[in-house]
Amino acid sequence: MSSHPKDSKNLKYGHLALSTSGKLETSLTGNALLRSPYLNKGSGFTKEERETFQLHGLLPSNVQTLDVQVKRAYAQYSSRQDDIAKNTFMTSIKQQNEVLYYKLIQEHLKEMFPVIYTPTEGEAIQNYSGLFRKPEGCYLNIEDVDRVEDDMDQWGHADDVDLIVVSDGEQILGIGDQGVGAILISIAKLVIYTLCAGIHPSRTLPVVLDCGTNNKKLLEDELYLGLRQPRASGDKYDNFVGTFVDVCRKRYPRAYLHFEDFGLNNARRILDKYTPQIACFNDDVQGTGCVTLAAIMAAFHVNGVKWSEARFVMFGAGTAGTGIADQIKDAIAHETGKSTEEAGRQIFAVDKPGLLLKSKEKGLTPAQIPYAHDDSAWEGKRHDDLLSVVKEVKPHVLIGTSTVPGAFSKEVVEEMSKHVDRPVIFPLSNPTRLHEAKPQDLFDWTEGKALVATGSPFPPVQYDGKEVEISECNNSVTFPGIGLGAVLSRTRLLPPSLIVAAVKALASTAPVLKGTGAGLLPDVTGVREISVQIAKNVIQAAVKEGLNQEKEIPEDEDELEEWIREQMWDARYRELKLIEDEGASAHARGELGTNSHRRLGSIRHKRHMTK
Repeated sequence: MSSHPKDSKNLKYGHLALSTSGKLETSLTGNALLRSPYLNKGSGFTKEERETFQLHGLLPSNVQTLDVQVKRAYAQYSSRQDDIAKNTFMTSIKQQNEVLYYKLIQEHLKEMFPVIYTPTEGEAIQNYSGLFRKPEGCYLNIEDVDRVEDDMDQWGHADDVDLIVVSDGEQILGIGDQGVGAILISIAKLVIYTLCAGIHPSRTLPVVLDCGTNNKKLLEDELYLGLRQPRASGDKYDNFVGTFVDVCRKRYPRAYLHFEDFGLNNARRILDKYTPQIACFNDDVQGTGCVTLAAIMAAFHVNGVKWSEARFVMFGAGTAGTGIADQIKDAIAHETGKSTEEAGRQIFAVDKPGLLLKSKEKGLTPAQIPYAHDDSAWEGKRHDDLLSVVKEVKPHVLIGTSTVPGAFSKEVVEEMSKHVDRPVIFPLSNPTRLHEAKPQDLFDWTEGKALVATGSPFPPVQYDGKEVEISECNNSVTFPGIGLGAVLSRTRLLPPSLIVAAVKALASTAPVLKGTGAGLLPDVTGVREISVQIAKNVIQAAVKEGLNQEKEIPEDEDELEEWIREQMWDARYRELKLIEDEGASAHARGELGTNSHRRLGSIRHKRHMTK
């Protein structure tokens, strides 16, 4: 008897290449099957499967459910003495049994999220060479540019990879240059994609571009596994990145490319260069902006502020700050019909020198220049500190990405409250110790009128006898759904219109709009359903603009949601079907995924034989 809705093949969409219903085909047997993390069930193989796949003598006799396996794994996890030991334990589970790994996290999501991702993943990255046990992912280095195509060939054929996350490791999670250890941030991002949006883990590829490192500690560490040389830049660096992107486009033409944790001077520049050419995304530049924009949209539904009139002060104009400003600017233009240049005049960016002005352009980054205001409008007015700018601008929205603790002082907040009834205030700096203000203070200083979202988790605020949940601008509720929509539609590009469509979907799920609370953003625990809604909007926008390469996408909304859910990978054991090796897909032969038991090497080998 069927125990899961997807045990039987979906009659309408079970034929799709990414279908997740019905039996899962494989030609692997015995130890080869047990060594394939995305097919291995461990003690969960049924008696019938043990017979069919020649597993007798390779496993203890007791057949156990996935739930029982999760209990055992959680007890083992809990026995680890600290978070980094727990992180390492989870890595070992992932390399053995991916279904168990993801199911374990789903059962304990809030507890484990900080362990498998930030902040613990940052510590793991810092200690990558010391903790190293097994390579996972694709390692490309700048001294072997001529090998990039051969090295990328090993990961499958043209339709075998849906999503590639790549980092050059220059600016990792606020801990700076980590060189080759950046492979772990690429892996972690892909884990989030699978957890939060059902991207098939065996169809993803984490990549590190090893360009050297300027981290003195790593260069002096005899255990360091990366190139032991200063980080490359200039033409050599650009040629390496360009070669990688060209190979991705040639080898995996329908794959979605996610850039992660590139340095300040390269992140925006690379994204701007390749956005008109391929479907690509940078979470540092766009992700934070997307989730922040969704929170602003929800806030405007509450306070009634119009996009055409809204004034924004950005305190902090680095990668995150300008990325948020870009999303706001695109939203203003989209909602009002203004040009992006005109929309940008509603945004006032304040950085270390004060308000960004055109007279200071020589000292500004390319990302900051669009937000530099004319000096003439500020003659005779103070603009060298946040309070002065707030007094002059009278902003509806104040956003902090400055990492200056306490920058949103009582005086600044009270000044803002003089001019707007429901001020929107987002202290987003990470980690928690660097926040611009505490949510409790913001409520106290505005008599409970502030609409608040933060960059780190905070406990509920107590005000006027009520408890108010504080929304966290967590990128994980945004970028996975965007990626799911891009992958399923096979969109050729990811223009601002598709991003705005995604943001609108996220904003519509806010508790304050659904009548389920005062939060401006949904909780991460419901993220898979949120991802369905985001993906639906992205797909519809791609179809509307003629960007989709996937055909026969349902037009009816309910049908489209079913189509999306059918292709979302679930952490469950599917019944296996043994097939002949000849004619089997790469997935069925165990040749996909970062931990596959064997690798596609024939093309690479043949190319070298002919050289």
